[in-house]
Amino acid sequence: MASAKHTEPTPSAGIKDQTASRIVYEPLASFDAEGRLVHFLAAEIPSLENGQVAPDGRSVTWKLRPGIKWSDGVPFTAKDVLFTYQYIVNEDVGSSSAGSYKSVAKVEALDNLTVKVTFKDVNPAWSLPFVGVQGMIIPEHVFGQYNNKDAASAPANLAPVGTGPYRLKEFRTEDVLLIGEDVVNTVKIIFEPNPEYRDRDSLAFKQVTLQGGGDARTAANAVSEGIVDYAWNLQVGEADLRSLETKGVGRVELYWGSYVERIMLNFTDPRRETADGERASVEFPHPILTDRRVRQALAAAVDRRKAAELHGRSGRATANLLVAPAAFASPNTKWEFNLDKARALLDEAGWRDTDGDGVRDKDGVPLALVFQTSINPVREATQDFIKADFGSIGVRVENKLIDSSIFLGSSPDNTNTRRHFYADLEEFAYGNKGPDPGSYMIGWTCAEAAQKKNNWSGTNWARYCNPEYDALFQASATEVDPEKRGALFMAMNDLLIADAAVIPLIEWAYTSGLRNDIAGYDPTPWDAETWDIAKWHRKK
Repeated sequence: MASAKHTEPTPSAGIKDQTASRIVYEPLASFDAEGRLVHFLAAEIPSLENGQVAPDGRSVTWKLRPGIKWSDGVPFTAKDVLFTYQYIVNEDVGSSSAGSYKSVAKVEALDNLTVKVTFKDVNPAWSLPFVGVQGMIIPEHVFGQYNNKDAASAPANLAPVGTGPYRLKEFRTEDVLLIGEDVVNTVKIIFEPNPEYRDRDSLAFKQVTLQGGGDARTAANAVSEGIVDYAWNLQVGEADLRSLETKGVGRVELYWGSYVERIMLNFTDPRRETADGERASVEFPHPILTDRRVRQALAAAVDRRKAAELHGRSGRATANLLVAPAAFASPNTKWEFNLDKARALLDEAGWRDTDGDGVRDKDGVPLALVFQTSINPVREATQDFIKADFGSIGVRVENKLIDSSIFLGSSPDNTNTRRHFYADLEEFAYGNKGPDPGSYMIGWTCAEAAQKKNNWSGTNWARYCNPEYDALFQASATEVDPEKRGALFMAMNDLLIADAAVIPLIEWAYTSGLRNDIAGYDPTPWDAETWDIAKWHRKK
């Protein structure tokens, strides 16, 4: 049970959209939970030994499975892979996957079943493009005419044509789900077996229904009552998880990955507009949060222990933004909840309560911030205690809640997304989509600032810019020594934490609910949970 506005993969920043997309679309390969490459549309995994990874580290060649067809019967070829690249890197499209392709110089279809990817320089992360949840391939014959600003309105966004195990049968933008005495308004997506799927006879379900609406607690209740087989992202309290388990119908599946629940700080002013109407532009730095002392004060006033307690078994406090794989997790950072320290930092920065109203001010401007997040019981509770603690140090906070399908969505036209970030603070969970964190850490480089000129497709949603960070990232992009490369990523993480550019809260466990009779579920943190839905089945 999850919500999705569309099932076309390339603009999809949110996991909900990717969960739906991955039922239909496939990448060339993906990573299992141990970080090993598993081939999907590729005939085999490239390596130095088979000659498909160039010895100089500047290119990789993929051999494709023969005989693959799209669900409409059209043959899948290397030209579809080439088109997918062209579509993703087109700024008019606004793809959230573009960061995975920054190192690519060109993609060539050498023949119908051979694709060569050439990089701009030596690339230790050669397995990033076309792999995992950000590597899903789309058909040129369906999307070709939408490789422009019309991408968001392409009919295939709601009627996908893929190579995966199931194909779309029906998309209902309005439906209802009865859970106990509650009627929940939902989006309903119905899939059926793909008749062109290469292993069609192995599929266990005649129909797969993806439904979303309400909140995480609603989803947990739907599993515990046996109404749905699977519920994604049960970000609820420990009591709700125990309730799901004790009814004897469902179980909780939990696994750790790369996602970190964090508070993002906006480095641009969401209240000012450029001459052409752009808000939160790099043209206007944030009038409060560009002061490092203010950011450090806010970080010191966040009780991460309390945040972890709200999550129960599915969260543990962290001071790091990069937490997985474990080899990249820095041992150099620590977090501290210290309200006195926070007050002293704000005093030092010149913010004092001059009129006795309980809110600090400076040059006649109150220290007031808007804090936005998605509608979610745990996030709302987190917002509430942070607002109270910030209030105790003289910072006034206005909480703003946004429907998760909008806030976590990817539409460049909707200004309530985390990409646009038209607030001062925002909370969500995010992490690297593969074992190599390059496409994740690029999201703090100056050039990646999400702006109107790139159709909000840049992955630097905070619009942070630090030449020292950029230099570290550029060094990592060509460093082939794994130990040295890991040290560079740790240094990037440490710089962000020392600069209070972001406030990590907890390592976020993926928490799903499944009926006890569902088998074959084998999640990986490096792909959508539906990555292997072809193997899901019901116990007999």
